[in-house]
This record gives sequence, C-alpha cells and structure tokens, in this order.
Amino acid sequence: SSGINAEYGDKSTMKENKITITNDKGRLSKDEIERMVNEAEKFKAEDDAHRDRIQAKNGLEAYCFNMKSTVDDEKLKDKISEEDKKVILDKCQETLTWLD
Repeated sequence: SSGINAEYGDKSTMKENKITITNDKGRLSKDEIERMVNEAEKFKAEDDAHRDRIQAKNGLEAYCFNMKSTVDDEKLKDKISEEDKKVILDKCQETLTWLD
C-alpha cells in the first residue's frame, strides 16, 4: 500500500511527531489525503507559534530577574538613585505579575 509520511519535531523539547497517511484499497480520496496533510501542517504551525510564545515569555522573565539582580548589585549601589531603583524593581515586578 502506498502512503504519505510526514514528520516534524520540536527542537526545544526534543519531541517528535510522525504521521503516516495510507491509502489502503482506495479508502481515502486524494482530497481527503490533501485535507489531512493540510491539517498536519496547520498543527505544526500552531506548535511553532506556541513554542515561540513560550520562548518570548521565558526571555522576558529572565530579563526581569537579571534587571532585579543588577540593580541590587553592591557595585552599582552608588550609580543608581533609590528612586530609579524603585522604578526599575516595580516595573520588573509588574511585568512578572503580568506574565503569570
């Protein structure tokens, strides 16, 4: 029997998905196979978009924690006013709360 194999993976989670679409004894029409392939491509696009959102969220979260750590650094104590430090820490906390 002939078939179409589709394979895609998510590099960040090392998760692989394999889809085999077979046409046993003419049970699937060409249109049905095409629809299934299109659905597989759509799900891959949704997975990619979801992965990109998670990466962006993680990047912003890491940036906020990095900024909080930087403004609390003893070496910078004299270079950042208490007012600026408070503004930075408040914005970081506001962002982290928004991300949750």
